[in-house]
Amino acid sequence: MFRSLSVFNYRVWFIGALVSNVGAWMQSTAISWVVLTELTDNDAAAMGITMALQFAPPLLLVGVTGWVADRFDRRRLLFVTQALLLVLGLAIGALLFAGAMTLPIMYAFAFALGLVAAFDNPTRQAFVSDLVARENASNAVALNAASFNTARMIGPAVAGIVIVAVGTGWVFVVNGVTFLAMLGALAMIRTRELVPRPTQRGAARLADGFRYVAGRPDLMVTFAMVFLIGAFGMNFPILASTMALEFGQEADGYGLLSSILAIGSLAGALMAARRDRARIRVLIMGTLLFALAATVSAFMPTYWLYAVTLMFTGFSVVTMMTTANGYVQTTTDPALRGRVLALYMAILMGGTPIGAPIVGWVAAQLGPRAAILVGAVAAVAAFVIGFTWLVASGRLRRHEQKRFRLTLDETRPLSIVTPEQFSDEVAATTPIRALTPETSRAARAG
Repeated sequence: MFRSLSVFNYRVWFIGALVSNVGAWMQSTAISWVVLTELTDNDAAAMGITMALQFAPPLLLVGVTGWVADRFDRRRLLFVTQALLLVLGLAIGALLFAGAMTLPIMYAFAFALGLVAAFDNPTRQAFVSDLVARENASNAVALNAASFNTARMIGPAVAGIVIVAVGTGWVFVVNGVTFLAMLGALAMIRTRELVPRPTQRGAARLADGFRYVAGRPDLMVTFAMVFLIGAFGMNFPILASTMALEFGQEADGYGLLSSILAIGSLAGALMAARRDRARIRVLIMGTLLFALAATVSAFMPTYWLYAVTLMFTGFSVVTMMTTANGYVQTTTDPALRGRVLALYMAILMGGTPIGAPIVGWVAAQLGPRAAILVGAVAAVAAFVIGFTWLVASGRLRRHEQKRFRLTLDETRPLSIVTPEQFSDEVAATTPIRALTPETSRAARAG
């Protein structure tokens, strides 16, 4: 489960990211609470706009950000993006201390944070592949998700306590301090031990990532499912905060809901780390589990019963997203990984500008329970897309002897492949066997 931590560079990165992610979750919780309770009168629609502004830049700049992640030194890029995020967080805190923060100014900061994150996210995701060998990439991605969700357990709860005790401004100060851990980790990484990046074949073009994904039906299906869940199902700041208010809770109650959600998320990430590789069937089944968990949570009558269902919601959504991320990373041409991951992050985060305002409007007009059901419907649609592709592609087949037994053909080649894609597919699905003198002679004869 923890094999990637045996690598020094990944171990340093993991610790720095864990500390930094705690601060990031504190800031995310504080921004949502400030917009909902200080800058508006419980206006969920305004909160949806804030989320949309944060997640719009990754969608608008998808071609450029992926190309930058493939073209330039990722470690140096992360130094720049992390430093900018630190400055922006401290600036928000300073305005809150001065009493000068307004809703339009917060909208501007939300867009600025999204702009920096548009370059930070694909670079950070692709940098994981620079830290560990390819056979450990899926495990490293899953442990990253575990770090992210461990921070998610701690950050929102601490943010809620800090907001109640001393005010929201201090949350942003603490977040600024935690960025120093990531900057320190980047400085400690041994550059000579980084995995060499492949040489670009020909000119590195922005459109190469789009063409590559268009020729991979499995990636197209994965991206479609991720878009639906990201746009309509993962609006947890809106859903958890409005449900907390419905149950008569304050900021600490909202923060506790986010932390309870992260308990299930951490369990999902650790289970993903135990798997030898990311499988698309796990992603498809995860969408069905998410639909069931969201539907049940929408009808919970008390705060604590709702909180319990959030653990299952967190487990299912992280199982889906960790599997999707690992599948994309381990089956993509390394020379195009940054651009493909930029597309992945744009679809995951870029769906929020579409879905968050809709979910926020539904929560404001019809109540948060109706907004939760919107996400459940989107998850059902994602499951139908994935399951239909499994059947249509021929990967799901009837067992030859058993009448009611279905099997999943994981080794079936893609319908449209390039030579590079075929080698990646074979590497991802073919076990390594020892080559004996007899098999060597047979191979040469063949």
